[in-house]
Amino acid sequence: MALAVALVLALVFLDWPWNLLVVLGGLVIETGELTWGLRLARRWKPKTGAEAMIGEEAEVVAACRPLGQVRVQGELWRARCDEGADAGETVRIERIEGLTLVVVRTTAPGP
Repeated sequence: MALAVALVLALVFLDWPWNLLVVLGGLVIETGELTWGLRLARRWKPKTGAEAMIGEEAEVVAACRPLGQVRVQGELWRARCDEGADAGETVRIERIEGLTLVVVRTTAPGP
């Protein structure tokens, strides 16, 4: 973007040697932005896949005694809760075993 602005300024509004300096300045700014963006992109790790769900909260759809179903980010998953959880309760995903989520209850059971 900085290079495009520099080119427009250089070609339309400025005379020699200022137009050359503006274009070079735009190139320096563009290079700095690119370097900064690449460093930032390398620092961030993508959070995708099933492993990214560990620690997320889910809502129990079918009672987990010990097997049931939970809804995570709009998707239904088979789940196992060793302590048991009823429909409507909130659980936290501990780990993933195959296509089954191992969850623990985060809300106290109702009366």
